[in-house]
Amino acid sequence: MDPVHVPSIPAASFPLPPRLEGLRRLAYNLHWAWHPATRNLWSLIDRTAWTRYRNPIPVISGPTEWSRLLDDEKFLAEYHDVLASFDRYMANGSDHWFHRRYGSALDGPIAYFCAEYGFHESLGIYSGGLGVLAGDHMKSASDMALPAIGVGLLYRKGYFRQSIDADGHQEHSYPDYDLTRLPLSRVQDASGLPLTVTVELPGRDLTVAVWLAQVGRVPVLLLDTDTPTNADYDRPITNILYVRGREMRLHQEIVLGVGGVRALRALGLAPSVWHLNEGHSALLLAERAREYVEEGQTLDAALARVRSDSVFTIHTPVSAGNERFDADLIRRVAGPLLDSAGVPVERVLQIGLGVDGDPGQFDMTAFSLRLTSGANAVSHLHSETANSTWQGVIRQPILGLTNGVHAPSWIGSPIVELLEDLGANLDDLDASLEAGRFWERLERIAGRDLWDAHLRQKRELALFARGRLRSQFARHGEAPAVLAELETALDPDILTIGFARRFATYKRAGLLFSDMERLGRLVWDEQRPIQIVFAGKAHPADRPGQKVIQEIFQRSRSPELRGRVFILEDYDMRVGRFLVQGVDVWLNNPRRPLEASGTSGMKAAQNGVPNVSVLDGWWDEGYEGDNGWAIGGRETNPDEAAQDWQDAQDLYQLLDEQIIPSYYERDASGMPLRWVAVMRRAMATALWRFSTTRMLHEYTERLYLPASGVAVARADAAPVVTEAG
Repeated sequence: MDPVHVPSIPAASFPLPPRLEGLRRLAYNLHWAWHPATRNLWSLIDRTAWTRYRNPIPVISGPTEWSRLLDDEKFLAEYHDVLASFDRYMANGSDHWFHRRYGSALDGPIAYFCAEYGFHESLGIYSGGLGVLAGDHMKSASDMALPAIGVGLLYRKGYFRQSIDADGHQEHSYPDYDLTRLPLSRVQDASGLPLTVTVELPGRDLTVAVWLAQVGRVPVLLLDTDTPTNADYDRPITNILYVRGREMRLHQEIVLGVGGVRALRALGLAPSVWHLNEGHSALLLAERAREYVEEGQTLDAALARVRSDSVFTIHTPVSAGNERFDADLIRRVAGPLLDSAGVPVERVLQIGLGVDGDPGQFDMTAFSLRLTSGANAVSHLHSETANSTWQGVIRQPILGLTNGVHAPSWIGSPIVELLEDLGANLDDLDASLEAGRFWERLERIAGRDLWDAHLRQKRELALFARGRLRSQFARHGEAPAVLAELETALDPDILTIGFARRFATYKRAGLLFSDMERLGRLVWDEQRPIQIVFAGKAHPADRPGQKVIQEIFQRSRSPELRGRVFILEDYDMRVGRFLVQGVDVWLNNPRRPLEASGTSGMKAAQNGVPNVSVLDGWWDEGYEGDNGWAIGGRETNPDEAAQDWQDAQDLYQLLDEQIIPSYYERDASGMPLRWVAVMRRAMATALWRFSTTRMLHEYTERLYLPASGVAVARADAAPVVTEAG
C-alpha cells in the first residue's frame, strides 16, 4: 500500500520568489525536524529568525532579503541539493522493509491514535515520554514507508511552559500559539473546503476542525475545537494538554476518539488496523461499534468486529497514569451520544469495569484491553507487571514490545559523522541492518575520535546551559558577580551526570541527596570532582512532584553544592537533546518496577553516554554488565524508605568505586580508555536493539499484521495468535 495522502492547504499564505517556491513544501513537512541539512538551510536564510523561533515558517514568511539569496550561488546550490534529497525521500518507499515483505498485506493504513505528539520543540503539543515516543513512532514509520496515519489533538495553548522562581517554586504559563506561524496545514474535504466533523454533546453539536502535521511520508491529523462556530464554553476543549478538570478531560477524549474516527471517515479512509497508544482515545472503540450497529449488526457482533482489528499499547504501571472517570460523568457527558447510537452507555461502563470491580469508575485501560485483539507493554519487565495488574481483565497475555527511539532525532552531529564513516544510514536502519550492522563495527572508530566527538557535544551542552542559567538567575535578580560565575558552569573537564524526566515522586529525583555529606565530598573532590545537571517538569496538579523540584533547586543553591549542581528550567525536546548528547553518564533511579520503559536512557546510550540505573524498564533488559552500571538488584523491599536508602548507598558506591575512577583514569595522551570502552558498548547495544525501527518491526509482525488478519511466520519468535471474538 502507498503512503496516505491528505489534501490540505498551509495555514499561512505568503509570497516566495518563484525560484525558491520549493521552500514552502520543505517548511510544511516536519521532515526538517530530523534532517540537519534542511535546518541549516533555514539558518542560511535568516540565522537570527531561526535561532529565535527554531521553526521555518517565521523564517520564510517574515521580511527576508531574497535578492541577496538569489544572487548567492552557494546558497542556491545548497537549496537545490536539499530539495532534491527531500523529493527523493518522499517519492521513494517501494524498496523499504515493509513494502518488500508485506507491501500487499494491508488494504488500508494503520491508524495511530495518541493524546500527544512530540515532533519538535516548536510544536508544543507534547508533555514528555508518551508524546516523544509517539513522535518517534511517526518519524520511523515515515522512514520505513509504513502506511500509517496519526490522529491527535491540536492544543492551541500546548503544555505549560515552566519557570522556576528564586525560591525554587515551579511556575506555569501557557502560550497562545499562532497557528499561521506553525508548520501546520488545514485539511480540505472533497470539495476543497476546510474539513470539519461534528461530535454530539449533551444539548448541542460540537464542530471539530481538522489540521495536518505532515511528518515525512506520514500525515498526522490534529483536531481542534477552537472554532467560531462553537460556543465560547466549548472552544477551549482542546486548548490545553492534560487539562486538570476531569470533565474537560473527558470532553477532550471524546473529541480524540469519536472525532478522530469521523475525521478519517470524512477523508474516505478505511484503516486496516486501529492502534490506541494509551487509553485516552478509548472511545474510538465505541464510535466504531456505533458504525457497525448503524449498518444493521447486533451490538455483540459490532464489538467483535471492533476488537478484531484494534490493538492497544499500555505505557504505565502507575495507577495514576491509567485514565479513569466517574461512571456518572460518563453517563451524563457521553451517555446521550452512545445511547442514541445503539451502544448503551451501561454496556460501555460494564466493559470498562476496572480490576477493582468498582462500578462507580470507568477505566479507559480496562475498556481498551477488553476491546482489542492484541495489547503490548513497553518493555519486557513492564509486560510482567501489566499482566499481573490486569489479570482479571485481559483475554490473552500482554506482549512485551520494548520501546525504541528515533536515532536521527537524538544523536548529535559529531557522533553521527563517525557512524556515517562506518557506512551507517540512520534514516534507513533496515538498510544498515542488511548491509552489515554498523553498530557491530564500532571498534573501527578510533578511541580518540570517539572521545573528541563526545567532548564536542559536551562543550555544546555547557554553552547552552550557561545561557539558560544566566537568563534564569538574571530573572531572579542575582548580582552581576553571580551571573559571571556561570561563565565557567558545567566545566567540560568534570564528570557530568544528567537526570532529566518528569518529576513524579516514584522517579526519586532527589535520591542523590540522601547523604549530603557524602555527596559534598564527591562533587568537591580536588582530583576527581563530579557535577550534576537536572531538568524536568511536574504536572501543575502534582504538588509532591513540584516539591521535589523546589528541594533540588534549593540544594543546588546551598553552600555545599552551589556551582556543582544545576537545574535547567522549561524542559523540552531541545533541552533533552543537549542533555542526552552532552552529559557523561545518564542517571535513572525509579522505584522498581514502576518505570515502564524510560526512553531518555536509550537516547543517551545511542550517543555513547552510559547509563547508571535501577534495573527497571528498558534497562532491566538493556544492561549487559559492560555497557553501564546497575543500581541494586532485582529484589524490592516493601519498606520504601529502606529501599531508597539502600539504593542511594549502592549509587554512592558505584560512583566512588567504579564510575569516577573509570572516568578519570587516563593514558599518557589523556584518554580515559576504560570509559571509552563502556561508551562503545553503550552505543553498540542500543543503536539497533532500542531503535524505533526495531520496535516497528515488532509492532508490524506481532500486532498490526495479525490484527489485519495476516498470518506472519517469524524465525525469531513463536507465532502470535489473536482472538477475533
